[in-house]
Amino acid sequence: MARCIMVQGTMSGAGKSLLVTALCRIFRQDGLRVAPFKSQNMALNSYITRAGLEMGRAQVAQAEAAGKEPDVRMNPILLKPSSDTGSQLIVNGQVRGQYSARDYFAMKRSLIPDILQAYHSLAAENDVIVIEGAGSPAEINLKADDIVNMGLAELVDAPVLLVGDIDRGGVFAQLYGTAALLEEAERARIVGTVINKFRGDVSLLEPGLQMLREKTGIPVLGVVPYGRWDIDDEDSLAPRLNREHTECPVDVAVIRLPRISNFTDFAPLESHPALGVRYVTDPAKLGNPDLVILPGTKSTMQDLLWLRTSGLEAAIHKLAAGGTPVLGVCGGYQMLGSFLRDPEGVEGGGELAGLGLLPCETVFTPQKTRTRMQAEVLASPFAGARLDGYEIHMGQTRRSGGQPFCRLHTGVEDGTVQGNVFGTYLHGLFDTGSLTDRLAAWLLERKGLAADWAPAGDRASYKETQYDQLAAGVRAALDMPAIYRAMEEYSHG
Repeated sequence: MARCIMVQGTMSGAGKSLLVTALCRIFRQDGLRVAPFKSQNMALNSYITRAGLEMGRAQVAQAEAAGKEPDVRMNPILLKPSSDTGSQLIVNGQVRGQYSARDYFAMKRSLIPDILQAYHSLAAENDVIVIEGAGSPAEINLKADDIVNMGLAELVDAPVLLVGDIDRGGVFAQLYGTAALLEEAERARIVGTVINKFRGDVSLLEPGLQMLREKTGIPVLGVVPYGRWDIDDEDSLAPRLNREHTECPVDVAVIRLPRISNFTDFAPLESHPALGVRYVTDPAKLGNPDLVILPGTKSTMQDLLWLRTSGLEAAIHKLAAGGTPVLGVCGGYQMLGSFLRDPEGVEGGGELAGLGLLPCETVFTPQKTRTRMQAEVLASPFAGARLDGYEIHMGQTRRSGGQPFCRLHTGVEDGTVQGNVFGTYLHGLFDTGSLTDRLAAWLLERKGLAADWAPAGDRASYKETQYDQLAAGVRAALDMPAIYRAMEEYSHG
């Protein structure tokens, strides 16, 4: 049976996902077969595996760092929030239904067999499992039925690293307070604390580290520096979503919808030296970008209403009329059409007029499309670009005019293009770099700038470099021998 180590945090956004990604790469570099595992993930960034199953995007990055094909067993429970009090529940990659927070809380322990089956099957195939918790283990109102923090640690007998975020301040209170609120047996599982996102001279922290050790009785196993590693973010706490200004020659404005999903689609654009990507929620800050992107969303109709009432719909109309290119992906594509209809109440029911920038209509149905796709772009000026992505959406869109955006490898046409407005269902459309390069060259030429920037290059190779750099930074900061000893001790009971 595989050894394991679990990473829990003092709060959401403490850096658990990034640390798990780093450990997966470190163990792989050390010659071990390693896999990530997160029993329950709540996120709108998701991915479709080659088997056509849906999982959290963070575990995909962790699998890549581990050198493994993304596998839905790495994230058996995925919650995709559709409102402030409800989520779509996905179990083993397939939709189980829509649940209110109260109803899910009442039934979640029934999912333990699914969780353990996924975990133990992974453990049988690997030397190490790196487990990620969620939120904080000290959320005392949720502890009784916990299946993702200390409750899971007990089920699989995992040693725990507790991570705190010094960048947001109060890290010693975070770590001490979290440990103090745990039960004695839970606290005993913590084999070390880790301070994350530190900027400055580590020696200046030593008095605080010493007091933390004395007050908790838990060793400090590392102070991880604040790094600028380009790793896919998990959810709406991602710092990149707060970026409002860029210094690049081409200005790309992504509309930050309230329930934005799969914003990782645009990470390849952010890494292109000619493209500056910023996220916008206020029409006053939209300005005059060179490209407007409407991203995916978990609640197309609700976010369309927000777009309308916020004033951004009118601003996008004005830009499009003036010739500014507009691109819609998945839910953003649906919004660009003339009409959205929900006869079966998939998104609450009713009908809405779309932005009317594309000649197409969407009808929502309960069946969810989940499939990986290769495609070739048909639309000028990007014709010939090769794509490798995935579709993940509710509803079907019928084109009544314009031209298709691309042709899928199945022979089916996808998306709609009319003038300077483009729409497609394909997530991951920029990952190959083929469309990224064509888009950057076109936008540069439209501004009268030279299009001789370096090509985007192979996205997979770029990500491999980022994982290696992340692992090097974290390995240098952590007491890896102590982590190995903790795993060994727990594996022998």
